Amino acid sequence: MRKNVDRSFTGKIGRVTGRVAPGTIGEVMLPYHGGTSAYHAYPFDGTSEFLVGEKVLVIYYDPPLTVYVDELPDVLRHD
Repeated sequence: MRKNVDRSFTGKIGRVTGRVAPGTIGEVMLPYHGGTSAYHAYPFDGTSEFLVGEKVLVIYYDPPLTVYVDELPDVLRHD
């Protein structure tokens, strides 16, 4: 990971549209400029798995189109 960190997506909540798991390139949809955009996604801890439809939290953004995600904390769930 880089020293000059772009935090523009850190803390955003995304929806998994392509399974995020170790050894795969997942996909997450994130809000961007009034719409949504797709980003390549990897598990932040390198071991977690997130299935299609799950909501996740962006921990790290690696421009231009890669995010590292983790489980959405209970405090941010609106189920």
